[in-house]
Amino acid sequence: MIRERAIIARLRRFATDPAARGLLDDAAVLGDLVITHDSIAEGVHFFPFDPPQSVGWKLVAVNLSDLAAKGATPAAALLSLTIAGDGSWEEAFIGGIEAACAHYGLPLVGGDTIGLPAGAPRVLGMTAIGKAGPRVPPRDGGKAGDRLWLIGSAGDSAAGLAQLHADSNARGPLVEIYRRPVPLLAAGQAIAPHATAMLDISDGLLIDALRLAEASGCIAAIDLGAIGLSGDFIEARGESLEARLFAATGGDDYALLAALPPRIDPSTLNLPEATTMACIGSLQPGPAALKLSVRGEAVATPETLGHEHHGQSAAPVADRP
Repeated sequence: MIRERAIIARLRRFATDPAARGLLDDAAVLGDLVITHDSIAEGVHFFPFDPPQSVGWKLVAVNLSDLAAKGATPAAALLSLTIAGDGSWEEAFIGGIEAACAHYGLPLVGGDTIGLPAGAPRVLGMTAIGKAGPRVPPRDGGKAGDRLWLIGSAGDSAAGLAQLHADSNARGPLVEIYRRPVPLLAAGQAIAPHATAMLDISDGLLIDALRLAEASGCIAAIDLGAIGLSGDFIEARGESLEARLFAATGGDDYALLAALPPRIDPSTLNLPEATTMACIGSLQPGPAALKLSVRGEAVATPETLGHEHHGQSAAPVADRP
């Protein structure tokens, strides 16, 4: 099977421009611009029965989440659109794109369209460009002693996805979060000037925490008991260790994981009202690794930490590196 890490390692051999940041990040930094690209594929990132308007919204939101993790302000977008059938699906999809772009002040400035043969799954992409703030936190800047803060909650989208797997007609707040995620742009802009490292946790909290640890050359010590869980998640799945591991590995969350020096308390920053945040651990000296605990008791690291590409189709949801 083709492994994502092997592919990225191959690309890294010639992606040597400083703007690429060694392909260690979810965005490039070119002058005062932050640039990111995400693709979503039918049957991998969304169901064929998902409303096309929500698919359009989600494509915008997942790109903006990468800008949020860099503290950037949305500036422009390019859309890659595949067209199949009579175009009615695409018309509704574009409506979702339009609504999200209007909501977040993201001008669409160009892109590309291609026709698909009958029966081919849709693959849709967007490049989002943001204006950099005073600091664009990388993945590799974390320091031993930094505290790890989760801004937002984990597990809601994966729980909504599970409900749709069980019943394609499922409705409710968890399904809505899965279909229409909310990028934490304002929170990212407030935290970025103070963060030594930051990323969104779209592939799963644990796998993205490990990526931050690997890039920064530290151990990421995570207290699973401190992970913020929403009331809707707790109602659906509880808050046992099993539920917390589900939330930490489920993926498709657009919360932010920030490494902050101990002197910085994000609750004192100018964050949007009712922003959910929790200190869930710290970076510690040592070879890059995850160290998990709950209420002071060590927890074995699960075999699956989140989502990676394996060169084959997967049921929704899969990762966007």
